Formats: sequence, structure tokens, C-alpha cells
Amino acid sequence: MATEKLHVAMFPWFAFGHFIPYLHLSNKLAERGAETASDVPFSLYQLLASALDKTEYQVETILTNLKPDIVFFDFGRWIPSITRQLGTKSIYYSVINACILAFFAVPGRRFTPEITLEEKIQLPPGYPSTTRLTSSLKVSDAIVLRSCQDTEGPYSDYLGQQYSKPVLLTGPILPETSATKLEEKWGKSLNKFEPGSVVYCAFGSQITLQKEQFEEIMLGFELSGFPFLVALTPPHGCPTIEEALPEGLKERIGERGWVHGGWVLQTLLLKHPSIGCFVSHCGFGSMWESLVSDCQIVLIPFLPDQVMGTRLMAEELKV
Repeated sequence: MATEKLHVAMFPWFAFGHFIPYLHLSNKLAERGAETASDVPFSLYQLLASALDKTEYQVETILTNLKPDIVFFDFGRWIPSITRQLGTKSIYYSVINACILAFFAVPGRRFTPEITLEEKIQLPPGYPSTTRLTSSLKVSDAIVLRSCQDTEGPYSDYLGQQYSKPVLLTGPILPETSATKLEEKWGKSLNKFEPGSVVYCAFGSQITLQKEQFEEIMLGFELSGFPFLVALTPPHGCPTIEEALPEGLKERIGERGWVHGGWVLQTLLLKHPSIGCFVSHCGFGSMWESLVSDCQIVLIPFLPDQVMGTRLMAEELKV
């Protein structure tokens, strides 16, 4: 193993929140010498899952040709059957927190998307089912979690006991940003404000608000009196973020607040000295980015794993 290079393939779920952690892990593996090769509403996720499953035979052909030593996967539960035929290994790599897997994705738990979980967590329609998660975990050769012993050690140990297989922890695997500069328009705007005075709000790529929810949040930021930067996808029914703004808001807030409907370099924003508070959905990537920042954190979870992540942050880690 010390003299041979490993060839690793990645096959994540079709969502930015899953692509990006897999990309970060690929980059870290590449540093060690290995070779590396959200517009869907939750009500239609079952169709996305079906589309994923229909790629099985094409993926089998690709992997047969590539002959990787290891395949990392998450929702493609048929990957291990392919790797067994090829005589290689499959590793389940989770980009969600270990506590949500320990809560409802272990063999002894029996939940369906129609049942409210014990902690009042309701799975949205089409949310990846418990069956898909547990079957993926069962058939993998090992489990890898994007977490660390200090934050989720008991949950990772519990998963290892439940599935009787190795559970490895990668840590947060955050991207390196030291060589990247914040966009000039954001840097210039933020530099006008006192350190720690600006509120930054983002809910990730998968959360799309109703127009009424978006309006309430924007009016709340206006009433707060603080300068703010909001980076959200346009709400349902609105082609652009500008069309969704409450009437007269832009004129009233002037240069005190900005609303952006596209991607931002969040890690760099959180490092800017003017940002003092991060209003987040507690997606697992954003959770780690907030933990390594100096910002105060306000958590507004939407999905079950975000609810569990919020409870982990607030009740167990007490951050």
C-alpha cells in the first residue's frame, strides 16, 4: 500500500450540499497522492431518487472500466453490489451529521416518511427514506463520517456498534480559502461597517422559501436596525430575488442592507471582520463553517438533519 497509488471513485447524491463535500474529500485525497476523476423541490425528490437508480447500469460500466480500489457513495445503495463483483471496496460517506443517522437510520428503528419522529421531526415528502439510508449503510464495507470525535464521538461509536463495521471520521474537511480573495463588491461594502456589526443570512442551495416567508424575514432584518447581507435563492414563484422584496424595502434600507440571489463565498464572508452574526439553516457544511468563525450563530433549521444539527449545536455543544 505504501508504494501503490489508490484509485478512488466518488458517487454522491445529486445535490450541491453532497457534491461539494465529496469534492473537498477528493481534493484532500489528491493531496495524499490518490487519483480523482437544487432546483428540485422536495415533493419531487422521489423522482430524483428514481433518476439516480436508473444510472446503475451506466455506473457499473464506468466502474468496470475504471477498476477503482475504493468507491465512496451515499444514496446509491446498489454501489456495493457492483464493487463486490469487481472485487473492490465500497465506503458509505455521509455528508449529514452522525446524530441524525444514529437517531433514525439504524436497523432497529422503524420510521417511514409519513410518521412524525419522536422528537417532532417531520420528514418532508420525498426526503431520502430511512430504508435507502439503512440499506446503504448495511451493505457498505465501512462507514466514513464528515465529523470528529469531540463533536459526535458517541454517535459514531453507536453507528459502529449497530452496523458491526468500521466507522472512520474525516473531520470537517473545509476548503482552503487563504489564497482566495472576497469579491471586491462585497469587500468594499462590508468595509464601511464597524467590526462585528453586520448580520449575514444564508440557507444553502436546497432551501427555497415561500414568498410570504421571504418577505417576513426581510422585514425582520429591516426592523432589526442592523446592517445585513442576505444570500437566499429566489422564493417560489419569483424569477428573481429583487421581484420578491417587500414594496419600498430597497428605498428604506438604502446602503444598510443587500440581498443576493446567487452563490457567495461563505467561508470568506464569515472571516470578514464586519460580519458579527450568521443566521443559518444549520446544514452540516454551514454548521462547520460557523463553528470555525467568530460569529454569533442563529439557527433556523428546515430539514430533519438540520433540526438534529441545531440540537447538537445548542444543547450538547452549547455554542
